[in-house]
Amino acid sequence: MSQSTQTTIVNVGYRSTNYWVIRAGRSRLLVDLGYPGTMGTMRANLKRMGVPLEEIRYGLATHYHIDHAGLAQELKNAGVPLLVLEVQVSSIPLMKTWTKPRDQYLDIAMHDNVTISFAESRTVLGQIGIVGEILHTPGHSDDSVTLLLDEGAAFTGDLTPPALAGEDKAGVVAASWRLLRDRGATRIYPGHGPVRQMSAKSAV
Repeated sequence: MSQSTQTTIVNVGYRSTNYWVIRAGRSRLLVDLGYPGTMGTMRANLKRMGVPLEEIRYGLATHYHIDHAGLAQELKNAGVPLLVLEVQVSSIPLMKTWTKPRDQYLDIAMHDNVTISFAESRTVLGQIGIVGEILHTPGHSDDSVTLLLDEGAAFTGDLTPPALAGEDKAGVVAASWRLLRDRGATRIYPGHGPVRQMSAKSAV
């Protein structure tokens, strides 16, 4: 697929959480993966926004908390491969400790995920026509990552705004925002709340 393919971004989120679909041609990437037990809602929102489930080439969780990755296995069962960064692998089995039986959470199988390094992310994304990279942006959690498109859109999940970072996390949070700014981020697509601009001089 040509690297000049125009990308479009739609939000299929619900329950005050944003789930972003990035489209390049007929390929789509879903960033953040829904609450457990809500596959019906996810399917309905995808349909409402004109996103065929079969065109989603990967699901990517910005971090493994239940509001961002709770549907990962159900999406896998529906044919959406899970793209995992190496730094996230150890966090996946821990997520179920935050769930209750009523959540209807399905454990994420580990053997069939597409596990990659950050260095490999540009190549893997390029194979589906998405021009960008995945960066390690700890602060909210150690396994937090950001998808950064070369055109400036940064999908940051729950990366803490610097002004809200506790003293123990302030340095890590500041470094993550500095990395995004230095790599060319201009617009923030967060896990919660509206899209916002990122200035050249300040983190947000």
